[in-house]
Amino acid sequence: MISLQVIFWLLVIIFAIIGAVRGWASEVLVTFSTVLGLFILFILENFAGFAQNGKLFTDPTAHFWLQTVVFVGLVFFGYQAPNLPALSGHVRFINSTVVDHLAGLLLGAINGFFIFGSLWYFMDAAGYPFSIISAPQSGTELGDAAITLLAYLPPHWLVSPAIYFSAALALALVLVVFL
Repeated sequence: MISLQVIFWLLVIIFAIIGAVRGWASEVLVTFSTVLGLFILFILENFAGFAQNGKLFTDPTAHFWLQTVVFVGLVFFGYQAPNLPALSGHVRFINSTVVDHLAGLLLGAINGFFIFGSLWYFMDAAGYPFSIISAPQSGTELGDAAITLLAYLPPHWLVSPAIYFSAALALALVLVVFL
């Protein structure tokens, strides 16, 4: 059996490589979409009083699927945005220097951390609703390391007021990069 922590870091490395290939401008859009996804989920969970008593918020498995669908949907569109006709010819998407690829590598790793860290956090909050994935076992070296890592995943620390500042910073970054 492989530890969730090992899979997590492998996925972060894979997304860093993808980021290096795609370039930094494309990865900025994905970073924005991940922060926007977490922001929308935070707003829904804390300020959507009309929905908080519904099954989507009270049943842990249903809530996991709500979080996953909203988050992955926005991440998907973040990855597809550079293919939109309005953006596809933008000069920022031309990756010609090593610095473009190194910045893409860094942003890709950050995006992998945000994407898979958020999904892992949602799964942990739902009590690991899949039979093929089990919670890290405390008392083991890898289990304790995975449990410690859960405290550093984005949904854990991106709460009020940090989520507001992060959303504003991500929007400002997109505006600065593309205007």
